[in-house]
Amino acid sequence: MVALGLALGLVMPLILWVRRSAGVDFSFASYIDNSMVLQKEPAGAVIWGYGIAGATVTVTVGQAQETVMKKVTRVKADSNTWMVVLDPMKPGGPFEVMAEQTIGRMNFTLRVHDVLFGDVWLCSGQSNMEMTVSQIFNATREMSDTAAYQSVRILSVSLVQAEQELEDLAGLDLPWSKPTSENLGHGNFQYTSAVCWLFGRYLYDTLQYPLGLVSSSWGGTPIEAWSSQRSLKACGISKQGFIPPDSLGGPSKHSVLWNAMIHPLRTMALKGMIWYQGESNTNYNMDLYNCTFPALIEDWRQAFHHGSQGQTERFFPFGFVQLSSYLSNTTSGDGFPQIRWHQTADFGFAPNVRMPNTFMAVAMDLGDRNSPFGSIHPRDKQTVAYRLHLGARAVAYGEKHLTFQGPLPEKMEHLVDKGLLNLTYYQKIHVQRQDNKIFEDLFRPLLVIYSSSGPGIIVDLMLQ
Repeated sequence: MVALGLALGLVMPLILWVRRSAGVDFSFASYIDNSMVLQKEPAGAVIWGYGIAGATVTVTVGQAQETVMKKVTRVKADSNTWMVVLDPMKPGGPFEVMAEQTIGRMNFTLRVHDVLFGDVWLCSGQSNMEMTVSQIFNATREMSDTAAYQSVRILSVSLVQAEQELEDLAGLDLPWSKPTSENLGHGNFQYTSAVCWLFGRYLYDTLQYPLGLVSSSWGGTPIEAWSSQRSLKACGISKQGFIPPDSLGGPSKHSVLWNAMIHPLRTMALKGMIWYQGESNTNYNMDLYNCTFPALIEDWRQAFHHGSQGQTERFFPFGFVQLSSYLSNTTSGDGFPQIRWHQTADFGFAPNVRMPNTFMAVAMDLGDRNSPFGSIHPRDKQTVAYRLHLGARAVAYGEKHLTFQGPLPEKMEHLVDKGLLNLTYYQKIHVQRQDNKIFEDLFRPLLVIYSSSGPGIIVDLMLQ
């Protein structure tokens, strides 16, 4: 908490200085800053801030001394805020965004530079989303691979909790920035999410236009802390339950992270979100996760759609990571399998009818028993991010004939007399031999797997 207090102590004076430099009570919202990425067409980006009630605010977007567009609004008396929705813009930049407040004969001006238009993705969850690039495999090489990705901009929200919904962020650990080895690997679980960064980097390789990545994560937190009271009520959760103290490293009180770290972002026009969370629910409201997770997705979609004046799609793409394997110290180790199942709303795959327009990255095969951060924190975030980006390309960007899901069974037969389990898959698959104890016969599309050592053999299924 000392480090958190220090971080906020450094950030808040900066925000206050920016506001005072433009004039009394006139400022942009906390996350509108130099080097930011605004959502491109077909959405219109949202620009907002604070001003003097009744004043006129003119927002101008310019490039190379030419005015691209101009929007005029007034400061609301009840909230002292102003907001404009820009015309949809093609991807590119850089641009300058200027806001001018006029009241009587007084004029105050704000400017932000090096603004790009592209796709903005929000990344949230607990510690596996919070892990930085310095904590993953091949960290040195990954942190140095930034020169080709200067149009992928990153922002990190400070760790803050609140009892009530905040209208703006209380602080930023990292304001909008170009990627560097320093801000990608700023210590453990600080600043920039490795999964978020790698996801954006892989997407950029395909899209070749600017991307904005917003990290808002806190390790050791249950989904209830990220859920609004509305979504919890929809799942019949009205009271705070008991959570074993050794299972958490962050705040667990209901809605406190939604209030402080997600709700203030709802005015931001987004392309989509990715989520990596669930570990802290393996022993807290585990049986309700098949409700709380779909309810969170629905609630966030509704909040961001309305908060952005309809610019964020009502059913925007939502990707998530199915939990990896974990060496548990407890005798009962069924929490992770249960959460994995509940992460799909008990369908076993995504998207599905309860979770439309979602995509899932499976990580069960990426266990890391030797991770210095504990096996609960596997270091192979490259594969996780790559699988997420495949899902985004298929679901969010409509790329056809792209395999982004593992093989799903169409039919299962238990041949008791032969001691076999026949699985028929709808995709062609290839089985890799793990050791000499496993035997397999491969047909297309019929797969027969058996072992002399009994049931429960895990093999690696690789798509051809």
